[in-house]
Order: sequence, then C-alpha cells, then structure tokens
Amino acid sequence: MKYIWIIALAAVMACSTPAKKAQQETILAQEVKKETQRTWQAYQQYAWGYDVLLPISKSAENWYEKPLYISPIDAYSTLKVMGLETEAARIERYVADSISFDKDIYVKVFEVNIRVLGGLLSMYQYTGNEKILAQAKDFGDRLLPAFGSATGMPYYWVNLKTGAVKGDTINVAEAGTYTFEMGILSYYTQNPKYYQAAKKATKAVFGRRSKIGLVGEVISVETGEWIDKTSHICACIDSYYEYLYKTWVMFGDPEIKAIWDESILTVNKYLPEEKDSLLWYGRVNMETGVKTSSVVTLYDAFFPAVLSLSGDVERAERFQETWDWLWNKYGLEPMAYDYSTDQITHPVYDLNPEIIESAFYLYHFTGKEIYRDMAKKYWDDIKTHCRTDVAFTATENVETKEKRDYMATYFLAETLKYFYLVFMDNPEVNPTDYVFSTEAHNFKKEGFIPEEIKKRLGIKANKE
Repeated sequence: MKYIWIIALAAVMACSTPAKKAQQETILAQEVKKETQRTWQAYQQYAWGYDVLLPISKSAENWYEKPLYISPIDAYSTLKVMGLETEAARIERYVADSISFDKDIYVKVFEVNIRVLGGLLSMYQYTGNEKILAQAKDFGDRLLPAFGSATGMPYYWVNLKTGAVKGDTINVAEAGTYTFEMGILSYYTQNPKYYQAAKKATKAVFGRRSKIGLVGEVISVETGEWIDKTSHICACIDSYYEYLYKTWVMFGDPEIKAIWDESILTVNKYLPEEKDSLLWYGRVNMETGVKTSSVVTLYDAFFPAVLSLSGDVERAERFQETWDWLWNKYGLEPMAYDYSTDQITHPVYDLNPEIIESAFYLYHFTGKEIYRDMAKKYWDDIKTHCRTDVAFTATENVETKEKRDYMATYFLAETLKYFYLVFMDNPEVNPTDYVFSTEAHNFKKEGFIPEEIKKRLGIKANKE
C-alpha cells in the first residue's frame, strides 16, 4: 500500500506542476496593481483629456497648446497587462471615437513617436480595432514629413496639421529611435514606407560614425555634421543602441544586426571604466576614445536590460550592481551623477523606470532572487518618497526628498508595468516572448510572421 500511495502522490504532483508554473499574482504584484488603479483613477478624476497629471495640486497640463492624450494612450498597455479591462476599454473607445490628431501644433518627433504612435500600435495589437489602426496610420503619416531632410534624419519638430518642420539639430536618440514603432506600423499597414524612413535615419547616424566606430551626441539633420562629438550610452544616445538590438530581435533585419554587432563591440571597448570595483560607462571623444567626462544619467540603467537580452548577462549583472549601489546611496536615483567626484550634478528623480526594467530582465534571464529583491527595495523607496494621497509624483531632490508636482506619462507606461511584471510569478508578458519598446509597449513576437515581415517592411535577406 505504501508504494501505491507514493505512486499516487507522484501522479498528483506531476499533474499539479503545470498549475504551479502558470502566471500568478504575488502579494507585491497585487499591491502594484492596486496602486496603478488608484493612480489611474486620479488621472481620470483630475486630468482626463489632458496629457499629464499634476498629483500634488490635483490638476493637469498639456505638452503643447492642444492635448495629444498622451497619458491614456501611453498607459493602455500597462492596464491590459494587469487585466484592468474596464479602464482599458474606456481608453479604446475614447481613442477610436473621440480624438483627432489634426492639430495645428508642432510636436517633438522623438517623444510622440515612442509614446503616442507606440501606444496606438500596442492598442491595436490588443484589440484588432480597425479604428485604432486608422488612428495609428494617421499619426504615422503626420510624422513622416519630419524625415524629409537631406540626410534622412528627422527634424526635431513637425507640425501635425501642415507637415511643416523645424529644428535642424538633434541628438542621436532623437535621430535613430524609430525603427521599432515604424516597423510595426509598416507590418500592420503592409506599407514599407514607415520602416524604410526610420531605417534610413538609423543608417544615416551609423554611416557618420568615427574611424574608431563611435557616434557622437548631437548632429545636424541637414548637413550630417557632428555638433557634439561626445560618445556615451547616456540620455541623448541611449535608445539608439536599444533599438538596434530590439529591431533585430523583432524583425530579423540582417543589416540592422550588423550595425548592432559593430556598435556594441566599439561601445564595450571604449566606454567602460572601473572605479572602486564598480563598472561604469563614461563619456569619451568619438574620434579618439579619450575620456571626456564621468557624468552619467539614470537613463543609463536601461543598459543591463539590453545587455542581458543580447546574451551578455555577466556584464549586465555587473552594471546593474553599479546602479543598485547608486540607488542605495540616496534611496532614489539622481538624474545625473559624476562617479569620479562622487557628486550629484542633477538631483531630480522623475519616477524613471530604467533600473526596474533591468531588474526585471535580469530576474527573467537568471532566475536570481536578488533582482526581485532589488525591485522590492525600489518599490518601497518610491512608495516612501514619491507617493501622494492620489498618485505618485517626481522628486525635486533625492537628498532632501522634496517632491515636485509632476507625474511623467512613462510612470504608468513603464515604471508600474515593470514593477508588476518582476513581482509576478511566471508572467505571460516576458522578454523571451515579447519585445518591449523603449516606452515599454509590449509586442508579442509570434504575432509577426517572418516572411510577412520581409515583405511588409521591405527587408532584404542580405545587406543592401
């Protein structure tokens, strides 16, 4: 009888194993979801129809003279990931039936591409609503005139109504962070013009790299001349590198992969620096590789996520350790910090997601609890220093913890999403099955058929 009981127990355990592997909301994930609902309710109550919630004054503001509805469009994918269907459905109806982008305003091409176009595409992925796709196509078409420069890199500003452009000087992130959203738009519309315009801009940046393979920070879209020859992975360049690898993962474009392969080797050759056993990525001259500054930005904390996604887990873990150290030093991350002088150069913390994003990726790829523990610590600190009676707000100074009346749209789109996912057990939305945009809009890889990608995006098998 004992052996029969053992066999029966083994059978029960075997049958229960799949259930244990299914995604489950942990207590922490439930807490993040509850806080997301609370924050979203505050946006609906105090800022509906506006771009941004101001949580302390319980008011709102727009980015431009007229609203682009950035917060709800940006937040949609997070609400869907958390299963907040009622809240998400209201946004879908609003976007499909009640808004128009035919507005006589100049908008920042980079910012609205990742937030508005990316959010609309994510919404279409979830809903299949053709009205949403029509909005995405309309918005993409309104951005395209920006790419009409002599180099193919976009102007800084484009007028959504007239197509007029201005701003001929941009940073590299603003020049080369379009292939992901524009590629998805090409896939859904079966028109390669969007991806090809974005790819041309990326190639224009890479084609102007120095003899040692580095790109600078600021460039002229009309002449292609470098205005600032500082090379780094910090804010103003960061997402250029991010989209090289993610575009390859999403679309399998061999030409983009070749650019990534060369770029990451060069970055890892010239930028890393050891100080007090920590790994930093500093700033160097793009022509010589000589160090010019040790000021880094909290945006740099995205890099462990990209490194781990690309298989360089050991380096990713070392770099995450650095950012975790800096977070612990102040209880939040300063916007900019000089690791040589140990001085904060910009003390703001704007509810940024990057360090949480990297903890999520590393937890996914290594399974080490240390990364979930890191995320718990970040969550506790944000609750302590940034939570208000209705939502969350930025911090003016990470040393004094003085609050600032502003909640960036990416807090809903990215920060809360990454917290939720890292606290989930076996989340369905993960870096193996999905690719996340730089604004954390998640797209399922199996929804994009390789042969269709080539046709719809105009990707050739070999280098052009």
